[in-house]
Amino acid sequence: MSVDAAVIAFSSVAGGALYQIAANGDFKSPEQLLGAGIMSALIYVLLGHSSGFYDLRAVFSRRKDAARIFLQWSLVILLLSQLAFLMKVGASFSRGSVLCYGTLAFCLLIISRRFSKRLVLSAVSEGRVQGRATVLLGTRSELAALGQDELLERFGLAEVDRVTLSSEGVGGFSMTEDEESALENALSIARDRGVDEIVLALPWNDTRKLELIRDRLRVSPLPVRLLPDRRIRSVASNPSYRLGKSLSVEVQRGPLSQWEQFAKRVVDVIGASIGLLILAPLMILTAVAVKLDSPGPVFFRQKRNGFNAKQFSIFKFRSMTVMEDGVVVTQAQRFDPRVTRVGKVLRRSSIDEIPQLLNVLLGDMSLVGPRPHALAHDDHYGDLLSEYAFRHHVKPGITGWAQVRGYRGETAKVEQMKGRVDCDIWYINNWTLTLDIKIIMMTCFEVVHNRNVY
Repeated sequence: MSVDAAVIAFSSVAGGALYQIAANGDFKSPEQLLGAGIMSALIYVLLGHSSGFYDLRAVFSRRKDAARIFLQWSLVILLLSQLAFLMKVGASFSRGSVLCYGTLAFCLLIISRRFSKRLVLSAVSEGRVQGRATVLLGTRSELAALGQDELLERFGLAEVDRVTLSSEGVGGFSMTEDEESALENALSIARDRGVDEIVLALPWNDTRKLELIRDRLRVSPLPVRLLPDRRIRSVASNPSYRLGKSLSVEVQRGPLSQWEQFAKRVVDVIGASIGLLILAPLMILTAVAVKLDSPGPVFFRQKRNGFNAKQFSIFKFRSMTVMEDGVVVTQAQRFDPRVTRVGKVLRRSSIDEIPQLLNVLLGDMSLVGPRPHALAHDDHYGDLLSEYAFRHHVKPGITGWAQVRGYRGETAKVEQMKGRVDCDIWYINNWTLTLDIKIIMMTCFEVVHNRNVY
């Protein structure tokens, strides 16, 4: 688009200059010619964008574009002429200048299009063009028909790895053990290698299998896309059929867009940095008090599940005499003998949570989000509550919607955890920056009242 816009703007000045010099021996009003060129470039690019002229498949296509360029450019000239008539500025442009400008721009657009497509194809063949990092999951026959070049050229995808579903049958009512294992493998690869999305290559007529796989992949926060199967792609390759911009189906979208993730991350970094600067004296005093009160380290570390269930070490000021981080982790209870004297003050005032600002700066946590639980608790409640895993669709937070709604402290009953999970899911589905600020302000009020914390 940038190249085409530059070509049109250049042609407007160059074409008008050539005609004026040839006809009159001088060159006048270059600013008017440049203005007309910028206006026509804008119209041309908008038309091309709306018609799919700059889509991946159009850029990678080997078909000649001269006819399409001629139609688009003719429409631009027509619209520009109508605009000049309505604004009563047509007399400022000679017909000879317009003719030279239109002809030169048309020729240069064809040349630049061919040159640009050659550059892109050369970059693809040399591996200098990368699409969205993807884990490909599908049946053996569907995967065999999909090459990496086709994935990039048709769908803008770069394959990180592919996982094969062993079953080729249609109409199964449940997932086999091998299919469950393949799904777990795909989720593990996506989590460990930081891919952008999960892509399915499955027969479209096996609707039951598609539903089972879609439901299983809902535990992942990554977008999930279904590619057209071999039969659909064979139809798409027939030039007699008119196709839309994309044949892939969005099975699941990410909870936050890239822009929303960026905005939330900016707020996290700024907020955590300011918080650490302001609270540094308090953190130093707390560290000294913890060290003098009881033997053991100042900080408590424990493995937690973060975004996409990726594990990280959470930081807290140590408030107990134990450092549990195994398959069994006992929640703190009222009058818990494991809590130290200083720990009681730290827990009731939530000062023990301040070191998690370091987790925010490291990118493991956010200021606001679902509170991360011990791995043992994740395993336990994940089996009891079907929607528990949705909490990992966003980064965990120091505070969250569940905490300001009263779901703090011990969850002795499953109903209490379900209430917390329901709040977390509501937060994920209704996230805004304004909501985050509201939760931070409500957290300050909640800490003062110290409800359900011991």
